[in-house]
Amino acid sequence: MKFLVPFSLATALIFPTYAMSETTPKTSETVPEALGFVEWVVMNDTGLRLKARLDTGAKTSSLHAVNVEEFKKDDQKWVRFQIPLADHKDQPAKGDIDHEEIILELERPVERTVLIKRKGAPSQRRYVVIMDFCISGTSHQTQFSLTDRGNFSYPVLLGRRFMSDDNILIDSADSFIATRECEYMSLEELVEEHEAKIIKAEETT
Repeated sequence: MKFLVPFSLATALIFPTYAMSETTPKTSETVPEALGFVEWVVMNDTGLRLKARLDTGAKTSSLHAVNVEEFKKDDQKWVRFQIPLADHKDQPAKGDIDHEEIILELERPVERTVLIKRKGAPSQRRYVVIMDFCISGTSHQTQFSLTDRGNFSYPVLLGRRFMSDDNILIDSADSFIATRECEYMSLEELVEEHEAKIIKAEETT
């Protein structure tokens, strides 16, 4: 049995933000933070923990996503996309639920589209959305292009736009050196949260 766990932007407004209470506010006075070339990130409105590669060779960050579909909402261009946890099994589990059983479905307004030129392959147009996430105990927001990264080791790539906007330094010789953590959900908690929202929605209709 597969669990399709949807998280729309409307859901995000009432979904708790999974960042530690001592999250550092971003200001122009903040001292640059050093991070490794690989770190944990948590997508704030889902509690999903993923490995991220911090890549100075890429300008725009990217997020693993499949079945990306455009649709209209309030005369605005949106996309619906899925993150199958079977592709990257980093989310901790406390019980018998398997990563293969969970697919997260999200909806976001389209910020822009980009045309990616690939050597030896047709050009690819990708949707770009804005996402909130937590890294090293601090909340950030940046643009993510949506692309299938199922064959890559890291479902998230953080590029130069994020690093320059948020005053980040990269230690390319080390990984997982973040001094603080971000709160995240287990597989079971992801499913329980979704089921609780369904019950609440049914009670109000």
